[in-house]
Amino acid sequence: MSRPLLATCLVASLVPPAAAEAADPPKQLVIISFDGAHDNALWLKSREMAAKNGAHFTYFLSCTFLMNEAAKKAYQAPHQKPGKSNVGFARSDDEIRERLGNIWHAHLEGHDIASHACGHFDGRLWSEADWFAEYATFHATLKNAWKSVGLDEPADWQDLVDHGIKGFRAPYLSATAGADMIAAEKKAGFTYDASLVTKGPAMPVEEDGILRFGLPLIPEGPSEKPIIGMDYNLFVRHSKGEEDRADSKEFEDRSYAAFSQAFDRQYNGNRIPLQLGFHFVEMNGGAYWRALDRLVSDVCHRADVACVSYSEAIPMIQARGKLQQASGL
Repeated sequence: MSRPLLATCLVASLVPPAAAEAADPPKQLVIISFDGAHDNALWLKSREMAAKNGAHFTYFLSCTFLMNEAAKKAYQAPHQKPGKSNVGFARSDDEIRERLGNIWHAHLEGHDIASHACGHFDGRLWSEADWFAEYATFHATLKNAWKSVGLDEPADWQDLVDHGIKGFRAPYLSATAGADMIAAEKKAGFTYDASLVTKGPAMPVEEDGILRFGLPLIPEGPSEKPIIGMDYNLFVRHSKGEEDRADSKEFEDRSYAAFSQAFDRQYNGNRIPLQLGFHFVEMNGGAYWRALDRLVSDVCHRADVACVSYSEAIPMIQARGKLQQASGL
């Protein structure tokens, strides 16, 4: 072997594996979340979808769905009358028992249980104290949820409630202007917020110790007009918010095309995490859940893709060293 060739081989053998892999692109993260997290049939459906495809989801739970009739009378959101909720309450103790089982098993399966507050009110004018009061109600409701329906709670339930619920999404994606909501989130022990809307897929930003994520605007439909990557927004665009089962397949195909094209742009580009939001309501005959199922089935099995919860995504994003401080949010 010639000396130049020998030297080249020695240099190559001494390059550490981390350096050799430094040029590899990061995994494409796909972060799927559900707001409300109430319908027990859709708890099962989403968990089965995730298990089939090696995915983890984030469930932003509205706590009124763990309130029975007695708790309903005692609940009072900021600036609201007692017993009021924009999304209703649980219809029976048996429904709550089943829902608690779904929440607990989802947690054991690696999904992220997060907060969507309680009564789904628009908090854009709320103070720090208002937000903290709603967060405190959420926490207290979950602390006592099993006992309230006569069940023995799992051994680690209190640890989940006290230490495992790290994220929040504001109802209607409507956050208080200024720092009040963020200050209340910090006081309540949250570490991330997913209430923003961004012009396209974007890295989270850090604001006063809270990581802030945003659902992106993505091109959709024949004109590729941007829309928030969320099922409700598609529902309003496609059928003006009125149920239209006759055109369900068309809406499914349009949504799947929008989701998959948004994925491809990042997968073949800068690999910014793609966030998509859904509800526990199968709008337009389930068009948007079917589109989601197709996307998850298509991409989550790939070796260089990770379909993860927000909590799982955070250390993966931090490892990329691209977090920015918020400015002007």
